[in-house]
Amino acid sequence: MAPRKRPETQKTPEMVVRPKSKRSRSPRELEPEAKKLCAKGPGSSRRLDSGCLWAELASLQVPPLCSSIVRALHQQKLGKASWSSLQQGLQQSFLRSLASYRIFQKAAPFDRRATSLAWHPAHPSTLAVGSKGGDIMLWNFGVKDKPTFLKGIGAGGSITGLKFNPLNTDQFFTSSMEGTTRLQDFKGNTLRVFSSYDTCNFWFCSLDVSAKSRMVVTGDNVGHVILLNMDGKELWNLRMHKKKVTHVALNPCCDWFLATASVDQTVKIWDLRQVRGKSSFLYSLPHRHPVNAACFSPDGAQLLTTDQKSEIRVYSASQWDCPLNLIPHPHRHFQHLTPIKATWHPRYNLIVVGRYPDPNFKSCTPYELRTIDVFDGSSGKMMHQLYDPESSGIISVITFSFGARRKLGCRSERH
Repeated sequence: MAPRKRPETQKTPEMVVRPKSKRSRSPRELEPEAKKLCAKGPGSSRRLDSGCLWAELASLQVPPLCSSIVRALHQQKLGKASWSSLQQGLQQSFLRSLASYRIFQKAAPFDRRATSLAWHPAHPSTLAVGSKGGDIMLWNFGVKDKPTFLKGIGAGGSITGLKFNPLNTDQFFTSSMEGTTRLQDFKGNTLRVFSSYDTCNFWFCSLDVSAKSRMVVTGDNVGHVILLNMDGKELWNLRMHKKKVTHVALNPCCDWFLATASVDQTVKIWDLRQVRGKSSFLYSLPHRHPVNAACFSPDGAQLLTTDQKSEIRVYSASQWDCPLNLIPHPHRHFQHLTPIKATWHPRYNLIVVGRYPDPNFKSCTPYELRTIDVFDGSSGKMMHQLYDPESSGIISVITFSFGARRKLGCRSERH
């Protein structure tokens, strides 16, 4: 038998998920095909059908609304219904539509796993993808042309952050394990190097950009956070954490508000106007395990954190130092897996995250599927699980297209 490839050298497909067309088959029609996916449990002659789990999952329905969206909008305009109730109605409508989502296109362009995703802000069918080898692909799945592909350096060049330049969408910012945070274009040119290390012992792990303030913020593997303006001038460089900074995020409504996450088991919130040193944070949010990500909600009023084991937290601006919700969820850290990061839906109070089934997780079931889980941001309740039998990999990174409500980009890894 040929030796099995190491996970990090396997090609990992990128997926774009859309609602199925009217001619697409329903979950009930897919069930016979899905039943081909069978697995035998150790020490048992009985075949447990993962396709049955898929069919059962596909049959889950979001409870119908008591009235139509049109009626709710009319009631709201008459002052007989609140804006929050209208938003809830719209959210329920979106959740019902998730039952029709299927894989629309897939691509496996890299010889190593994908690590970063970013939708183009002006072209809703265009997705930028970065890989562990430093490769970057600009994929317009709406046309048949060959995707733009920028070759990386290979081992040690992992793209850890990827953001389009909000002032010029033909350009993009990257942070990488190569030891740089830079501005590039899709012709392969480096337009500006914002931060650079000359040794392989230090690298950058995260990146965010503010168009309003024209700032770039990046974090490294030893706890430093660096703030620069778009001209490349360094405003400050401070060690804000004891260990690697896994994620930096600027508040979308108040971009002087910064959240940083670290493997030192903390998330810290900073006021960039008052940063004087490592002790000048506004809040320090302790976690039980190292933290993969901390990101603000689209309205800036909530903060979502993902640890490296089995917990997602939601914090509210009304009380940053006490979590509003603790959501148990299996997404344990694994060396050869891109860290799983929960994210917000851009319009609704929904949390979306990939599931990495863990036999030690309390509610784990035999042959549990590797789904994309959707939670209500207010209650922490599971609202829906997305799964397509055509791709059973682990979903690590998820991002929604802002220009098209019904597009979802994600990347998976097979183990």
